[in-house]
Amino acid sequence: MSKERTFDYVIAGGGSAGCVLANRLSASGKWQVLLLEAGPPDSNPLIHMPGGIIPVIRSDKLNWKFWTSPQKNCGGRPMYWPRGRTLGGSSSINAMCYIRGHAWDYDHWASLGNDGWSYQDVLPYFRRMENFEPIDQLPGAEAYHGRGGPLNVAAPTYLNPLMTSFVEAAQQAGHRVNGDFNGAGQEGVGVYQVMQVDGRRCSNARAYLTPAHKRPNLKIVTRAQVAKVLFEGKRAVGLRYVEGGRYQEVRARREVILSAGAIGSPHLLLLSGVGPREHLQQHGVELVHDLPGVGGNLQDHLDIHVTWLDKSRQSVSLHPTSWWRALRGLLQYLFTHRGEFTSNAAQAGGFLKSDPAQPRPDLQWHLVPFIYANHALDLTPLFKHYAYTLMTCFLRPESRGTLRLASADPLAPPLIDANYLATERDLDALVQGLKEARRVMSQPALARHGVCEFEPGEGVQTDEQLRDFIRRRAETVYHPVGTCKMGRDAAAVVDPRLRVHGLQGLRVVDASIMPTLVGGNTNAPATMIAEKAADLILQDAALAIDVPNYAAASAPADAMAEK
Repeated sequence: MSKERTFDYVIAGGGSAGCVLANRLSASGKWQVLLLEAGPPDSNPLIHMPGGIIPVIRSDKLNWKFWTSPQKNCGGRPMYWPRGRTLGGSSSINAMCYIRGHAWDYDHWASLGNDGWSYQDVLPYFRRMENFEPIDQLPGAEAYHGRGGPLNVAAPTYLNPLMTSFVEAAQQAGHRVNGDFNGAGQEGVGVYQVMQVDGRRCSNARAYLTPAHKRPNLKIVTRAQVAKVLFEGKRAVGLRYVEGGRYQEVRARREVILSAGAIGSPHLLLLSGVGPREHLQQHGVELVHDLPGVGGNLQDHLDIHVTWLDKSRQSVSLHPTSWWRALRGLLQYLFTHRGEFTSNAAQAGGFLKSDPAQPRPDLQWHLVPFIYANHALDLTPLFKHYAYTLMTCFLRPESRGTLRLASADPLAPPLIDANYLATERDLDALVQGLKEARRVMSQPALARHGVCEFEPGEGVQTDEQLRDFIRRRAETVYHPVGTCKMGRDAAAVVDPRLRVHGLQGLRVVDASIMPTLVGGNTNAPATMIAEKAADLILQDAALAIDVPNYAAASAPADAMAEK
């Protein structure tokens, strides 16, 4: 292996977490870092224009376009899972909502044996990664937010009038306004902070790779799909990947880091012989390490909608009567980076409880100013209607799914079973959320824009009818996590330093390590995880210089290491 094919750190995946690691690990100039990304560079201008979200999410080049297996509790439907396939990963195709989750989420992780992951432990990393523009406008924001970080967090430069009406309607229904969902408290309704700078998307690629990509010790290779982790015994020593139709190999002097997301990282482990022994044997994959938790513990937020037809025409539509407005908005964006095309669509929402007895919010709302169109897979409704939609998701589902190999072919997609609505609790919470969403949508401030409820519709009233509607129409809100769970129990895949149990030289750093879903959108937590992981990796590198035989000294000492 030539010197040019050997690096200190080799990162699989240039998504939200991989971008952070590439920046932080190369910052000192001391370490040689390679970042491999399966998709193309983030050069498509529609990525950077917030209003370009529909064509971006429909793109075959920028989106993995995964599908689940038929979901038995959702009418036997396979369900569409878009995931970013470009530098920045899903931060390059998402709705840019900046939400951390609830403080309790991280304290819960710590209570499960994950030392160093409590809210007070992770808050400094959230602050470090931020350049929080509204910091001087929000009393007390300094305690929760940061200045000068790479990720720009801003208030919207443009606000659709329906968003203001939603907040007013929610107040009429008894909900309080919250000016900062990432501050002292989460409950309430309001306008979401967005990951944007000067009216343009601030993806993790823009935030972290743009200032770092010219460093001589950082190499970024796009259109390079990782196929396998290479091992010598129990130590990861490199990666095999496909570039230009040919297999290539690269070596890692120090560590291999998987940052391919909640789908890609467990898939790579399984392809590499790390996972449940019997499953790997079924697919003829040579066992490297029996680790039963790989691909288990899959969690996702399921979303259900209430849609009203809009007579005020404040909503976004592809109807011919909207084309002049769209052209005007596009020109305004191109010349000033202002106006409607800076909108992230889901501009307003909030957090509420499905039951007043709940100790913390367990439902989240996103209001979007258009008709629900099945992840933009079918644009026909947008050509027909002006409408607005309130999406409701249950934040802490009890259902757990799995990710498994469909084939030992590294280029074949994995088998994803989200196992949605496996418990009555998950379904009942969505029923309550749907009822409350309807109540808010019917308040005067919002109803004055509307003609009538389009979905679920007047014929859906009883709890059983609502349950049936949820089973037939609920979809992902794009937050899969948990498939390489962090912890010390038998189902854990990584330890609290994100090292894979029982192996050396291998970590997983992305949303797959979350033991449980956070109460909110997942891009900001995934960024925080990578910020903290970079510190852990650099701390271990400093120790390695002083400790002889560091590979043996740093191996996990718990029972999982003996498996």
